[in-house]
Amino acid sequence: MQPKASQVKKSRVSSQITRSKILSAATAEFAEKGFDGARVDDIALLSGLQKNVIYYYFQSKEGLFTEVLIQTYSAIMAVREKSSIDGLDPIEAMRKLVFATGLNWGRHPEFLRLLQSENICKGRHIKASGIIPQLYNPLIKAITTVLQSGVDKGIFRPDVDPIELYISITSLSAHYVSHQHTFDAIFTKRLMTPTRLKNRLEHCADMVVRYLLVEKRLSPQKNTKSIVGSKKPKKSLKD
Repeated sequence: MQPKASQVKKSRVSSQITRSKILSAATAEFAEKGFDGARVDDIALLSGLQKNVIYYYFQSKEGLFTEVLIQTYSAIMAVREKSSIDGLDPIEAMRKLVFATGLNWGRHPEFLRLLQSENICKGRHIKASGIIPQLYNPLIKAITTVLQSGVDKGIFRPDVDPIELYISITSLSAHYVSHQHTFDAIFTKRLMTPTRLKNRLEHCADMVVRYLLVEKRLSPQKNTKSIVGSKKPKKSLKD
């Protein structure tokens, strides 16, 4: 006897809920303890499920961590897609990308801890996933399009590698967020207040845009026609 369609649908929903519980618990455990320190027993306890259920869905700790990374990178890319830079003025697009990237790290510091753990693993789970590298293709394509638009308008220099640029953009804010506690202790300032984070991202956006501009005296703000001051005359050796 074939199961009813409603029963099949209910079973699928139940399966999705179970997977979601496991991944949520695994994300918290891996983010706190890293891949090597995390234990499937603790993930089972956090999820409220039996350990054999976790192995039924993900086969192994390696498989579970890989799935957590796929989910994490997919979430990162989903935020970027919502902050689309397609069709924007080149400078506005770059500033928006810097802010979207930095705000994402600020809202989800656990993402950075997961990626730090994967770096200790030398990226083997990302390579094994076969999916994660492809998630970045639309982003790099969008950056390439914005760069070319800036070049065509005579605003941006023509020799910028989009991958190198993205690595620089994400590094400027990721380092700030991942090292916030040591920076707080050293400089006795709370770096992750909304005002300080906004100021940091403005600083990052200015750096990125100034790097891209053909004429460094152009303002890094949206209005590309404004000039930041005039050049000071060089002092003569006799002065």
